[in-house]
Amino acid sequence: MSDVEAGRVALVDDDEDVRGSLRQSLELAGYAVDEFGDGAAALSKIDAHYPGVVVSDVRMPGMSGIELFRSLNAMDAQLPVVLITGHGDIAMAVDALKSGAWDFLTKPFAPETLLAAAARAAETRRLVLENRRLRALSEESSSSALIGRSPQIDQLRQTIKVLADADIDVLVEGETGTGKELVARLIHRGGKRARHRFTTLPCATFTDRLVDESVFGQNGLVASAHRGTLYLDDLDQAPAMLQARLSSLLEERALPATTGERTQVLDLRVIGSIDDSERAREAVDAALLHRLAAVRLRIPPLRERCEDLPLLFAHCLGEAASRLRKEVPDVSGAIIARLDGYDWPGNVRELAHFANRVVLGIESDGPSHSGNTQSLPERMEDFERSAITQAIQDSAGDIGAAIEALGLPRKTFYYRAKRLGIDIKRERHLAKDS
Repeated sequence: MSDVEAGRVALVDDDEDVRGSLRQSLELAGYAVDEFGDGAAALSKIDAHYPGVVVSDVRMPGMSGIELFRSLNAMDAQLPVVLITGHGDIAMAVDALKSGAWDFLTKPFAPETLLAAAARAAETRRLVLENRRLRALSEESSSSALIGRSPQIDQLRQTIKVLADADIDVLVEGETGTGKELVARLIHRGGKRARHRFTTLPCATFTDRLVDESVFGQNGLVASAHRGTLYLDDLDQAPAMLQARLSSLLEERALPATTGERTQVLDLRVIGSIDDSERAREAVDAALLHRLAAVRLRIPPLRERCEDLPLLFAHCLGEAASRLRKEVPDVSGAIIARLDGYDWPGNVRELAHFANRVVLGIESDGPSHSGNTQSLPERMEDFERSAITQAIQDSAGDIGAAIEALGLPRKTFYYRAKRLGIDIKRERHLAKDS
């Protein structure tokens, strides 16, 4: 067994002969041993990142083993400490065990007893440190979830870090598919509210009838965001009544009292998202916009950071291949030309869909067939546009029935209709008149 496999042991004992004997047993078993003649010396060298366990005698001049344990436990409660006791110290060691000490050994003990205790403690320590490493990597991946090396993305990453620590409301502006919700989640995860809920309110899907109970009821969406983050998705598509209620919420930070219940005070952070356009900003009530936009954060579209396209596309290809259980395909010259010669109005979401099609092998990179000069995405959009309008026609203008017939989530239906330039009100009117 190597030093790395066995780990380290901090051996603390004021008796040099005892310390030497124990060190020899541990080193023969593959441990790297750090020796200390007293508790103070050990405490000055051991920190919360110590890659091993502590074995300490209880009775030592100056700082006792019990005092050393308490100091180490206060620094890192998951650092295993094995105490070596005489018969007169057993009661004291049992109390330490109840307070979190890993184990205690009563003198005299066989070397195998020490090695068994060290092995169990070392394995536990290894798992603790590995989990900490994984959590650290997870946090790094959260901040690096914004793929790209452009100055705009670097600046966005830095701004997210600043906003995560600043518990203030934020308005995120960005075109369709730029990742507004991702940015909102990164802000939430990086701050003190990360251990509480991130609650999404899809503003475009709520009718006036649903607002009172589902959104602002004592057990509604807003209440569920208490101590966490409330994310207002597509705020510019919220009906006027919902916007008015949200404006009041931002002002009062409370839900009004209902019959038999008291006013419910809320501790929450609010992050809203709107389309990056003057039309969207004008669609939001001025008072609501003023109260929410303590900070306005704009996400750049892909066409403003073209240098990120190759890295983003490679990432999307890998994600698609993993999800679809396919090999990552070779990328043809035609696909590269497509990346360079297209402005990606659907941004990262559209790029991800393109990567899906490339992985599935359904993205055409050859000449068009049957005299059709449209690209495959354009032909797919024509088909989708026709399917949506036909569903509205078949349902006589009943949008709920059309959504059900298409098998789409409500939010996706409205997003696709908007993306394809379909005027829902006009189509309903035409369907009802036909």
